Amino acid sequence: MNYPLFSIIIPVYNRPEELNELLASIDQHLNKLAEIIIVDDGSDNRCDHVADKYTKHLDVTYIYQSNSGPGPARNTGAKRAMGKYLIFLDSDCTIPPHYTGSLTSFLSENEIAIAGGPDRDHPGFSPIQKAISYAMTSVLTTGGIRGRKKSADVFYPRSFNMIVDKVHFEKAGGFSDLRFGEDLDLSMKIIKSGGRSALIPDAWVYHKRRSTFRQFFKQVFNSGKARIFLNKRHPGTLKPVHTLPALFTIYLIFSVLTFFWQPALSVPLISYLVINVISSLFLSQSLSTSLLSVPAVIIQLTGYGSGFLVAIFQNLTGKAESYGFEKNFYD
Repeated sequence: MNYPLFSIIIPVYNRPEELNELLASIDQHLNKLAEIIIVDDGSDNRCDHVADKYTKHLDVTYIYQSNSGPGPARNTGAKRAMGKYLIFLDSDCTIPPHYTGSLTSFLSENEIAIAGGPDRDHPGFSPIQKAISYAMTSVLTTGGIRGRKKSADVFYPRSFNMIVDKVHFEKAGGFSDLRFGEDLDLSMKIIKSGGRSALIPDAWVYHKRRSTFRQFFKQVFNSGKARIFLNKRHPGTLKPVHTLPALFTIYLIFSVLTFFWQPALSVPLISYLVINVISSLFLSQSLSTSLLSVPAVIIQLTGYGSGFLVAIFQNLTGKAESYGFEKNFYD
């Protein structure tokens, strides 16, 4: 039996339209080296009709299970996978034409246990989505340490665009039951065991992320909390750069409270935000996106920072690994 080189595993929850866009991008550009496994994680709005549209052109398997979160959903897909490499993509991503070509080229010359690629915004994204993408990828924010060849930390692939050798995936026990940060936990387990991690710069995806600032805040808040509890599981993985959003959050609160008495304290903040507007305008060529980058950057830093600070307090008081926004994994 000829096994595929890649198994693309996509967890999805109530997002048939986004899944359709992802499968359409795969259908247009994918070579014959992959199977696609869709794990519908208890959707009320099921996605089987979307998967059925592509069975004539692609090797698609659709699995429906009760809602358990994206980590367990990915594990379900991995159990069915036949490929040498597992590619995990979020349903709110689409791939560019060169995606699989970049992967095959890199993997033919490099032996890796786990790898990942960066993300970008698409011209068709809404201004808010573009602003959020800017906040999560700009070198002016902590999001900018991801997806760069020279990082302030070891490169830990994220599950929105992650490639894992199946043997290493199984040795690591797959994704854990963490509600958030389960992808970093897997990366850390594999790297700790001696597996090689790599960034594949050309294997980027278009990533929608969140459609509203409220959803975005919940996402980064949980990421900030997860960082503290990940360090409990993997001591030494917490780096000084991870504290910057918390320091920014404290500074922002202090500068706002003292603005009428010490307005000079707000000058660095205002200058920083103006620089981000200019940077975003240069990159996006859109005034609306550049202006929306201000709240996006503030939310990215204060959301992560406040989650980080809350987790420190919970850790000091002996509370378990809990999260502030856990009703729905996918919001």
